[in-house]
Amino acid sequence: MPDIIVMFFLLGVIAGTLRSDLTIPKAAYDILSLLLMLTIGLKGGMALHGNLHWGLVAEVLAIMALGFAIPLILFPMLRHLVRLNVADAASFCAHYGSVSAGTFAVALAWVESRGLDTGGQVTLYLVLLELPAILTGLWLYRRYTQGTAQTSSTGTPLWQETLTNRSVVLLVGGVVIGILYGPDQGDGVTAPLTGAFSLVLSLFLLEMGLVAAETLRKIQLRHWRLIAFALCMPPILSLPGLATGLWLGLEPGTIVILGALTASASYIAAPVAVRHAIPEADIGLAMLASLGVTFPFNVLIGIGLYSYFLELLTA
Repeated sequence: MPDIIVMFFLLGVIAGTLRSDLTIPKAAYDILSLLLMLTIGLKGGMALHGNLHWGLVAEVLAIMALGFAIPLILFPMLRHLVRLNVADAASFCAHYGSVSAGTFAVALAWVESRGLDTGGQVTLYLVLLELPAILTGLWLYRRYTQGTAQTSSTGTPLWQETLTNRSVVLLVGGVVIGILYGPDQGDGVTAPLTGAFSLVLSLFLLEMGLVAAETLRKIQLRHWRLIAFALCMPPILSLPGLATGLWLGLEPGTIVILGALTASASYIAAPVAVRHAIPEADIGLAMLASLGVTFPFNVLIGIGLYSYFLELLTA
């Protein structure tokens, strides 16, 4: 049977498909997402406590290189195979080069439940992949439309808006606090948060299931190229992550998580940045693909598939 955490996602999908009146209040969802991001950061920081070394520099640079490279590879495919216009192609590059924090949380729980070794630095991958991908997607848009916009509609520089995104602040802040205090000094705060991680993730996925069901109802036959892209790309995009992890000599659990991240697509940070910087882009199309198709695929099938890929690559 699937992991019990995944069953909560399925419950949300079924309830949403049946048009149940089941809802999670927005305030509750905001609290769940806040706790999830903060706890992920804390878990990573506590694992890094006392384990920081110069060897991480090469790892950081390699992960950032993935964040820049994936959007550049995707752009011509989105233009010529999926047949998107420049604005939407750049938007998809930002979304699919970036990462899904929800997928990361499920992958983290998946590897931990199977006793696979992971490094605390995996939390940093969220930021290391997200920021370069969003900036590359926005650069592609400006490059091919000869645009000159360097700021969002609020007047804030795009790089600053991306770095100060709520998810990034909570993740990085959690990592810093975890590194400073470790698993013991702050256990009065960290122990309840880490102990409730699976519960918070389950409720978060219940809401994601409801949202995914609502998004899937908007699928039309004319979107077939888009749906094919959203289904086919995750296994393909997992391979650079898995290969990079093997090249760096990372732990098996860390490699699976990295593969799941490069296979995922953002539905939180990227839409915010793209909405301000690429007003011509249809955010609904990107959300349809990332949240309606790619996220369910990764949660239900993908993570186990990427672990199998890793076994084949190391056999």
